[in-house]
Amino acid sequence: MSAIPDKPALEGLESKWGAIWEETGTYAFERDGISRDDVYSIDTPPPTASGSLHVGHVFSYTHTDTVARYKRMNGKRVFYPMGWDDNGLPTERRVQNYYGVRCDPSLPFDPDFVPPHDGTSGKTIKPGDQVAISRRNFIDLCEKLTVEDEKQFEALWRTLGLSVDWKQSYRTIGADSLRASQLAFLRNIERGEAYQAQAPTLWDVTFRTAVAQAELEDREQPSAYHTLSFHRTDGGGDILIDTTRPELLAACVALVAHPDDERFKPLFGSTVTTPIFGVEVPIVAHHLAQQDKGTGIAMVCTFGDVTDVIWWRELDLPNRAILGFDGRIISEAPDVIASDAGREAFAQIAGKTVFSAKQTMVELLQASGELTGEIRKINHPVKFFEKGDKPLEIVSTRQWYIKNGARDEGLRERLLAHGKELTWHPDFMRVRYENWVEGLAGDWLISRQRFFGVPIPVWYPLDADGNPVFDQPIVPSEDQLPVDPSSDVPAGYTAEQRGVAGGFQGEVDVMDTWATSSLTPQLAGGWERDEELYDLVYPFDLRPQGQDIIRTWLFTTLLRSELESGTLPWKHAGISGWILDPDRKKMSKSKGNVVTPAGMLDQHGSDAVRYWAASAKLGTDASFDPQNPTQIKIGRRLAIKLLNAAKFTLSFDASGAGTVTEALDRSMLATLAGVVSDATRAFETYDHQRALEITESFFWTFCDDYLELVKERAHNGTGQIQASAVTALRSALSTFVRLFAPFLPYATEEVWSWFQEGSVHRAAWPVATELTELAGEDADAGLLDLVGTALIGVRGAKTDAKVSMRTAVTLAVVHAPADDAARLQLAASDLADVGRIVELRIEQADVADVRVAEITVETAD
Repeated sequence: MSAIPDKPALEGLESKWGAIWEETGTYAFERDGISRDDVYSIDTPPPTASGSLHVGHVFSYTHTDTVARYKRMNGKRVFYPMGWDDNGLPTERRVQNYYGVRCDPSLPFDPDFVPPHDGTSGKTIKPGDQVAISRRNFIDLCEKLTVEDEKQFEALWRTLGLSVDWKQSYRTIGADSLRASQLAFLRNIERGEAYQAQAPTLWDVTFRTAVAQAELEDREQPSAYHTLSFHRTDGGGDILIDTTRPELLAACVALVAHPDDERFKPLFGSTVTTPIFGVEVPIVAHHLAQQDKGTGIAMVCTFGDVTDVIWWRELDLPNRAILGFDGRIISEAPDVIASDAGREAFAQIAGKTVFSAKQTMVELLQASGELTGEIRKINHPVKFFEKGDKPLEIVSTRQWYIKNGARDEGLRERLLAHGKELTWHPDFMRVRYENWVEGLAGDWLISRQRFFGVPIPVWYPLDADGNPVFDQPIVPSEDQLPVDPSSDVPAGYTAEQRGVAGGFQGEVDVMDTWATSSLTPQLAGGWERDEELYDLVYPFDLRPQGQDIIRTWLFTTLLRSELESGTLPWKHAGISGWILDPDRKKMSKSKGNVVTPAGMLDQHGSDAVRYWAASAKLGTDASFDPQNPTQIKIGRRLAIKLLNAAKFTLSFDASGAGTVTEALDRSMLATLAGVVSDATRAFETYDHQRALEITESFFWTFCDDYLELVKERAHNGTGQIQASAVTALRSALSTFVRLFAPFLPYATEEVWSWFQEGSVHRAAWPVATELTELAGEDADAGLLDLVGTALIGVRGAKTDAKVSMRTAVTLAVVHAPADDAARLQLAASDLADVGRIVELRIEQADVADVRVAEITVETAD
């Protein structure tokens, strides 16, 4: 036990107790001699290690930590790891800006390379000013920067007081993660769940990479309708088409209308020729065509949007893609453009961006007279990569996919069944998962044309002409993992056979970051690496996460567990809400309205910030105003009050403590027993906010009423009446400190050290029977509230008389209903002491509640 300071303060508690917790292993996961029933395991979200944490991280991770601390105090061995999601586009973008470099895989490795910048200026280096370096040099810089970022993140998490076992940390790009990710993927291939295909792919022209369905977001963009004239080959009148993308006219493969549209039914099966290019295309029917949009009939281009992809696939249309990976029109015109005029027109748009090509096509159409009417400006939603700056295009590429239920009804039903089996907190979040699964339009595209990621572990044989045979991939054995096909050699080949006819070529793509993050239960739990650990923690008890990544992280993790083992990876999902700025807008890095937490923690203290975070329920959005952080200030006041109330409570002589005999003391303990029961019930249903609210509410009653009522007796009383008060006070203090421990870890640990051995965070969670046995079965739980009402009346009378609360009262008459009057008599002495009442009369009267009927205040002379 440590000495009680003269002036308890929150300042310095983070560094003091953080060091002690680390030294003593307070939060270490000890697995010797335990079974799965002894463990509570958490599949902690691995934050992206690029840049800085923001206040939203503090919000959601605090929610998880309160549960971890509660379970630990309930005797569970808590497996609470921390991961770092350090591969993927955010890391690459940060490295580019920080060091002023960009990756060019064609360049050789330079062992002496020194980056031109080190990020200390805070300036973003423009792409044109970035120095091209080899892939290996680039990856080395990614590794270097993420390690430094992770150190800063860990320091902040430690300051916040997360009770993580830091020996259980992992990186999504570390050797163990590489092996696990590649192993899971190889087994997907072996079972027929992973495949590659040449198909239309959503493509970000800035990052030059494919994008999955889950990474899309719609953004309102300005555009315009252009009305084009298509010419019927049967000699009938022209068909007018409204389009926002005239630059894709050369890629037109059909016109499509709704099968029930009477205007176009007679035309289904006939053909038209396209304006400018004169290519003959069919008129077809499909239910996705909108009769009330534009002219009611649309052109199908390969590919203008995702609906074009559906029409192309389901109507078995040809592919005449004209967009390259750089977002420019390709140089070679489609073969079907046979006329000299058509080829000359295509040459005018070849090599241009879609913006410039659109301008050129509009000029050509106007000159030919095939653009009719006015160009009509509109705003409409356009697909973007969630981290991108330009609209996505759709190009044809060879990519790797994992089946996700979009085209497998049996798998889809199993995933929906798992969603029902999982316990959601709050339950309404389940609908978001179900809507996502039911709305899947295609399998999960997992390959990315990037550099810093988990390599896809395959090679391709080269035929006699040096062409890759993609449908005969060469895969490594499991004991060879991890591998990097861009530098490693497959079994049966030599390094000299790389890239030559009859030899091999390595896959250069890497896996989408979600393809690794979807395996966090396996990565953290030691799957195929530490089977003893895996059996102790899997399936995990809790998956905590944000609501915005249900479609990505939660869904893909559940999918990978279903494919690998047919199991649900966790029992519970705790979904946090968003942090909103003062204008009620979601805080995010992309919006530029985030607040970094380091300054908050320094200014207000970690316990105060944790209190603010824990005051919000799971699934509920919370607003935060950094200029007026009211809730944080309330949390700081609470933590300081706990320190001071504890110091005051421990100042009373406890030499005779042992039993509780006085009615008011017994009442307080009986009420506190109810608080313990209610707080425990709330935690068991993952309602940390309710547990905090219940505890805090009675704590203020304890301080404002009970402590004031008994302090005279505890200080100056004699014998059993004094011992009763001190015993009750110390029992209550022990209970409150443990109830607050999940929320205010620093203040509670400080207080605990003043009168108990060990850590409060390893102490047993309070149980109601501790208090009811001390109070006795017949304790009147409502007495404290009744006396509190009388005390409020006395204080109010003094206020009305405009005198100090310390002013003596010569006479006070309290009226109460008969039963209440008799109960008040049991605490009359304490009430008289706190009110400085010389003569207190408690009289039964015909009144509805307790009230002060008469009071005589001692005069100044």
